[in-house]
Amino acid sequence: MTRNKDVESFLPMTPAMFHVLIALADGEKHGYAILKEVARRTEGQVRLSAGTLYGNLARLESAGLIVESDERPAIGLDDERRRYYRLTDFGREVAIAEAERMDAALSQARAKKLFRKPRTA
Repeated sequence: MTRNKDVESFLPMTPAMFHVLIALADGEKHGYAILKEVARRTEGQVRLSAGTLYGNLARLESAGLIVESDERPAIGLDDERRRYYRLTDFGREVAIAEAERMDAALSQARAKKLFRKPRTA
């Protein structure tokens, strides 16, 4: 199976999975930081429950899209129970493919004038 076919097998992604990948796109984070990042970035419109988050982390990790990081913050700045995650190169490829898929769908919706107000630059 080619790498492209591997990527396509993950599309479309669930919104929760995609939000987790977006949260990890700029660096590793632990679970609670991912929850906070998603809520902040979406202005509270998306709030992942702990069960949803940790179920998705397990699925993403078993699929090779994320890995648990070996690096830890300094002992005084960390809680030893936390597990930190980061995107793999393959996970980044899948996130990019999903973003491009969604962008194409939004372009089609714009062409059909399915937005209430025009986009500003």
